[in-house]
Amino acid sequence: MNEQARRTIASYPTYQEAERAVDHLSDQGFPVERVAIIGQDVRLVEQVTGRLGYGGAALHGAASGALPGVLIGWIFGLLNWVNPVLSGLLLALYGLIFGAIVGALFGLVLHAAQGGRRDFASIRSMQPSRYDVMADEDVADEAVRLLAGPDSGADATKSDGVWKSGRPHGGAAAT
Repeated sequence: MNEQARRTIASYPTYQEAERAVDHLSDQGFPVERVAIIGQDVRLVEQVTGRLGYGGAALHGAASGALPGVLIGWIFGLLNWVNPVLSGLLLALYGLIFGAIVGALFGLVLHAAQGGRRDFASIRSMQPSRYDVMADEDVADEAVRLLAGPDSGADATKSDGVWKSGRPHGGAAAT
C-alpha cells in the first residue's frame, strides 16, 4: 500500500460532525477513499461505576466465564453426530454453569490478591479532543472547496488554512 501525503481539510469537536462532512463529500461525488477521519489528542477516561467487593468481583467473574463456557460447550455438543442439537444445547448449558463457577472463583481470587488496592469498578474509554478530516494532498483543495460550498450543510469556518467547526472546542465531551 502506497502512503500518500495528507493534509487536514477540516477539524470538528465531535465524530458525528466529521462523519457528516465526509458524507457530504461522498454526496458530491468526491473520492472519499482518499479521506480519513483521525482523532487527535486522545485521552484515557475512566468512569468509576461503583464499589467492588467480593460479591461484585464474583459476579463480574461469573459473567466473564459464562460466555466462553457456553460457546465451548455448544461447540463440543455439535461434534456429536447422532443428536447434535439436543447435545449441543445441553453441553452449552453445562458450559454456562461451569464457566460461571470457574469465572466467579477466578474473580474472587484476583480480587483477594489485590488486597484492596482496586476495590472499585470502572469503564475505560479513549476520547479524542477533536476529529480531523484529512485528504490526500492532490485532492485536498477540491475537498475544501466542496466543504465550503453554499449547500455544504457543514457549520465550518476557515482559519489558518484549516476548516474548523463553528462550535466551541472547549467544555465537556458528550458521551
